[in-house]
Amino acid sequence: MEFSIATLLASFPDDKLIAPKALEKKLGIREGDEAQKLQIALDALERINLLEKDRGRYRRVPEENLVEGKLRCSSKGFCFAIQDVEGADDIYVRESQLNTAWNGDRVLVSVTKEGSRRRSPEGEVRLILERANQSVLGRVKQVGEDDYRAVPLDDRLLFELELKRNGVNLQEAVEQLVHVEILRYPLGQHPPVGRVAQILGINAEAASDIAIVRCKHDLPLDFPEVASQEAKRLPSRLRKVDMKDRLDLRKLLTLRITGPQFSDEPALEDAISLESLEGGKRRLGVHIADVGHYVEVQGELDRQARRRGISIFLGNTIIPMFPELVHRRCSLIPGSDRLTISVLMTLDKDGQVLEFEIQPTLVAVDYEINYQQAQTILTRHQTQGDDELAADAPTLADLKQFEPIFETLDQLLEISQSIRQQRLQRGAFELNLPEKLFPNEGNSELGKFLSTKFEFDDEGAIGALVVSRLIPARSIVIELMLLANQLVASHLKALGVPAIYRVHRMPDVTTVQELLKLVANMNIEPSLEDEEEVHPRDYQRLTQQFAESEAEKVLTYLLLDTLKPAVYSTTPDSHFGLALDSGYTHFTSPLRRYPDLLIHRVLRAVFEEGRDRRSARSKERVNLRHSSCHGK
Repeated sequence: MEFSIATLLASFPDDKLIAPKALEKKLGIREGDEAQKLQIALDALERINLLEKDRGRYRRVPEENLVEGKLRCSSKGFCFAIQDVEGADDIYVRESQLNTAWNGDRVLVSVTKEGSRRRSPEGEVRLILERANQSVLGRVKQVGEDDYRAVPLDDRLLFELELKRNGVNLQEAVEQLVHVEILRYPLGQHPPVGRVAQILGINAEAASDIAIVRCKHDLPLDFPEVASQEAKRLPSRLRKVDMKDRLDLRKLLTLRITGPQFSDEPALEDAISLESLEGGKRRLGVHIADVGHYVEVQGELDRQARRRGISIFLGNTIIPMFPELVHRRCSLIPGSDRLTISVLMTLDKDGQVLEFEIQPTLVAVDYEINYQQAQTILTRHQTQGDDELAADAPTLADLKQFEPIFETLDQLLEISQSIRQQRLQRGAFELNLPEKLFPNEGNSELGKFLSTKFEFDDEGAIGALVVSRLIPARSIVIELMLLANQLVASHLKALGVPAIYRVHRMPDVTTVQELLKLVANMNIEPSLEDEEEVHPRDYQRLTQQFAESEAEKVLTYLLLDTLKPAVYSTTPDSHFGLALDSGYTHFTSPLRRYPDLLIHRVLRAVFEEGRDRRSARSKERVNLRHSSCHGK
């Protein structure tokens, strides 16, 4: 079934009855088979006393000693259920108490024995909420004349899968490394059942690294036919109804600054505009493709995107979050009218944001320029320097078609440098780490630089900005996207609407102190402002000290290892790498990150459903799309 038990149970409000039809709507169930599966699940949950039924409706039964966690198992068979609550005890689960749960599964555990100072509490798996493995890597063995099994390579998965024939010659697959799709999980005394989706080779060395990674993490290259058909039904051109209630910015000079593309399905999600206002002020516009307008909530495209979560970059192979047709419809292609959500900021002469608004808009990109071309334009007044990238850059004579945006690029560079300076002044730091370079992209310095894969135009997965030969053209895009993300987060927080925030928590001071002891032996005298906690400015100072050392790269990697991972949270919290206390979110990549798409949907709800006055009789209104409404 498309929904998991975890999703189903999360649909029940506290102590409130809910009808099956309401659940179908919440879970996006439309087909008869899915409705039947839902009823089977409800009956099963009622039978094990997790739900109770009252006049055809269901409510969640509160039960003590039940905890939710994620299983982490060893090859010897003992497991722990790791709770999401920070500081909560891990629950020890014996192999005999797993009840067919596997490593990585999300489970409900019934605590059977309280913990002590030396021992963890013990429990047994009461219910499997969500399966972590939809497929496994395994090796085929023959156990009978026509009986074949797959033994998982992961020794924490303590089972064998019975293989069904599906056109693959299983005799020839014996002792081969295979990717097995799971058709049925263990049921009572019956083993799990699967089918061979792909034969990878005789061993891991013979198989493709990318194929192994894809199979291990169940990353499909292709989309189901139903999703492809839904993409084909997207309108090929803008309709009047699409343009309704949008701010028309098509007459505004708009440009895209883009890096190298490594896919036939480029995600052209962002564009920039700049206007001069009275008194030396300027209006900066960051325009992001309105993917949410086309991707229906709980539709098949939405389900596939939610399942993938993010576009995956594996070398030169990209596993996109959406099919190519969605990219074509939404991408901001020069010369085409496109639907966007725009952050329009009024800046003073020093680049400080005076006010901003977030609007559903209509834009048309006039120019698309790549980093290499933009770099030539931005450095056109330089007569000397050690810019190694300039040797292979196009000449100004080659770029005459971009003359109308020469001055705009200069101003954008000036603004981005001001924004960066503001970021550094509040304590944000940058890590000087090498970017991964792809082979066969040319041996010149510029060729090597352009072969770098720039996955996202913000702080990315690490949580801190990684810089290595960061050219001004790319810096413009990064700084503007970071600022747009920050302003959207501040707006959602001020309105008090539910949202998803990007949180980067403070490192453990003891871990940092250990690093400082090591660094002190290398003739560097590091120190912390506060012995009790770490501040972003401490890291900024450390990176500056490391830059003067011959071991800068090694020290920076050690510093990187002290950082906690950046995570998503429904509660606004600090972002250590960006030195932000007021909240930060991801908004600028809705074609490649599902959380960004969710933020777009929250904004759409504000645009369409937000209440801009205290009551229907009140005459005083606020503009929910403008920063002036904050605090009101």
